[in-house]
Order: sequence, then C-alpha cells, then structure tokens
Amino acid sequence: MQKICGSTRPLYHFPVLQELIDEVQRERRDVENWLPITSSRNARWWYSAFHNVTAMVGAGVLSLPSAMAYLTWGPGMALLALSWVVTLFTLWQLVEMHELEAEPGRRFNRYHELGQYVFGEKLGLWLVVPQQLIAMVGVDIVYVLAGGSSLMGAYDLLCTDPVGCRHIHKTAWIAIFGSVHFFLAQCPNFNSISIVSFSAAIMSVSYSMAAWIAPLCAGRVASVSYAVPAHESKSTAGIAYFGILNAVGQVAFAFAGHNVVLEIQASLPSTPETPSKVPMWRGCLLAYAVVALCYFPVAIVGYWAMGNGVGDNVLLSLGKPVWLLAVANLMVVIHVLGSYQIFAMPVFDMMESILVSKLEWNHTRFLRLWVRSLYVAFTIFVAITIPFFGDLVGFLGGIAFAPTTFLVNF
Repeated sequence: MQKICGSTRPLYHFPVLQELIDEVQRERRDVENWLPITSSRNARWWYSAFHNVTAMVGAGVLSLPSAMAYLTWGPGMALLALSWVVTLFTLWQLVEMHELEAEPGRRFNRYHELGQYVFGEKLGLWLVVPQQLIAMVGVDIVYVLAGGSSLMGAYDLLCTDPVGCRHIHKTAWIAIFGSVHFFLAQCPNFNSISIVSFSAAIMSVSYSMAAWIAPLCAGRVASVSYAVPAHESKSTAGIAYFGILNAVGQVAFAFAGHNVVLEIQASLPSTPETPSKVPMWRGCLLAYAVVALCYFPVAIVGYWAMGNGVGDNVLLSLGKPVWLLAVANLMVVIHVLGSYQIFAMPVFDMMESILVSKLEWNHTRFLRLWVRSLYVAFTIFVAITIPFFGDLVGFLGGIAFAPTTFLVNF
C-alpha cells in the first residue's frame, strides 16, 4: 500500500503508474544484465580460485627479493608473514560482507557499493572509488610495463646474433604487448575470460618457481652482501630510509587483489542454502595457499643468492641459464595478459555504468568497443611515459593497495 495524492489504494489501482515503474525496473535489469560485473552468475568455486591467483600472484612477486635487500632478513620475513595473515583476514571480511544477511537478496557486487553502504552514498563514493581506481588503473599500467619488459628480456636472451638481431627499444615492446589488450578487452565479463585467467594463474605459479629455482641452482654470487644498499652520492641513512619505504610499498603491491574480490564473487551464484561466500572462501583459501608457495621461496632464495645486488625484477637480475630465463619471461607475458583483464573489468564496469545509467547512452557493442579501447590506449601511453617498474610498484603499493588491502577491517 502506498499513499499517492491522498489515496492509500495499492499501485495496481493506478495502471499507468504501475506500467512506468515496471518499465524502469525492466530497463534497470537490462542494464545490470549487460554490465560486465553482473551479467553472468554461473561461475564455479574454482573460478574464484584462479581469478584470485591471477590477481594476487602478479609481477609484484618478482620485486620481493629487492624489498628484502632493504628490509633485511628479520624484518623482511616478519613483514611478509604479517602481510599474508592480515590480508587473508581482510579478504575473509570482504567475502563475508558480500551479502547482507539483514536484507536477503542484497549483494554488494562492487567494492564501492560496500563502501557506500558503510560510509553513505556520497561519502563512500568519494572515499572508495578514487582509491580503487588508482589501484586498478595503476596495476594495469604496471602490467603493461612488465609485459613489455619481459618481451624485451626474452628477445634479448634468445636473439644474440650481432648481425641478424636488431636492438628494439622498450617502448616498442610495451606497444606490442599492449596492443593485444585491444582484442582481449572486448570479452564481456569475468566468465568470458576464465580460460585466459586460468592460463595466467598457471603461468604465475610457473615463473614464480623459475624465479627461485634458477638462483638456487646457480648458488650465491661471489662476495654476496646482505647489508642495506648504499649509494656513493647519498648518505647511507637517506638511502636506507627511502629504500625501506619503497620496500614496504613493494610488499603491499605484492598482496594486491582485494579491490576486485567482491566483483569476482559477484560472478558466483547464490542461494539461501548455499550463499556465494561458501564457494568463494573455498577458492580464496586455495589461492592463498598458492600465494604462500610462490612468495616466500622467491623472496628467500632470491635475496639469499644475490643479496643487496638483486634488481627490482629478479628474473632480469639472473644471467643464466638463458633458456630458463627466456621461458620465464614469456610466462610473465602470458600471466600479465590475464591479470590486466582481471583488474580492468571493474574499471570497464564503472565507465560503462556511468555512460549507460547516468548519461543514458545506449548499451551497445560499439559503446563497449570504443570505451575499452580508450582505456587500453591510456594505460599503454602512461606505461611508455613512466617506464620505471620498481619505483612504480612501491609507489602504487603505498598509496593505493595498502588502504584497500590492509586497512579494510578498519
């Protein structure tokens, strides 16, 4: 019963008004069924496992030995272990909060929707969306840069003929890698990229293993040092201070992925008997077991073998065996292809939702084509403009992933 113009008659006594309401609801459902986050809800629990592995075990794992160089053994291992425990706890909180028990059927399908519920419609939007966008767009830029760098690394390792092999600048490799995303970006939703994500998860585990098996087989380099790196043009204290801050940011970046958890969970079906949090948590536990098996060996063995001489990408710091390093670099390329799409999908959802719901544009394939193509072009442009992998990883980890991953419970 609703009171309309002084009347308390049911809405069905006002057929014109009821038809308008039905039409608005139907249009809203059509938009939700078209947007990438809510268009498909038939994923299985293992989908969430490899989506989370693809999102978490990223190129950031390759910078962990570099972070250890500034943190040293004790603080470095303590920070890694603490990060693993804390982020698993915050991940569990997000999974539990995806569905509102007080309102059956209410699901927070997007990270910012949960923020708006907690902080209010406007405040939550302004608090959460900028952080989430910085995190997702930032990691896509890093992955374009990592993919281009890995392509260049594989080429330089395999093509050694001084006559037949030409040097190709990193800018060209970044553009080559990024151009593939113009096609992958047209996949409509998470389920449509499940094969790409699964392949990326397998590759992430594989190159993580290569990143610690290769230095373990090679042994420690001559005159290895575990002292905090110093620079002859700066004081040791100053280098250590900024190096430690960057190292903490690198660790935060390595444990990324929480800002797409709700979007991944939205692809799972949910019933009162089996809510989506049950299969989602099962997949998250498997993903975090894989995270531990990848992160700790890479950080420990990489730092043990090269000490403070390790670079911000452990694969590029190794000199041999050449064939293993080339294959590992190609594995990184395949992995970041999938990771890019995992983090880009919520961005696509935001852009398309604003254009269709707020600006009332028609939800067509053409809209999806040019919106996503513009986004891919933007990330390629920024990656070419700022080609500093290690510094970008630490910067993004500190300002974006720390709030959205470590501070969720606050």
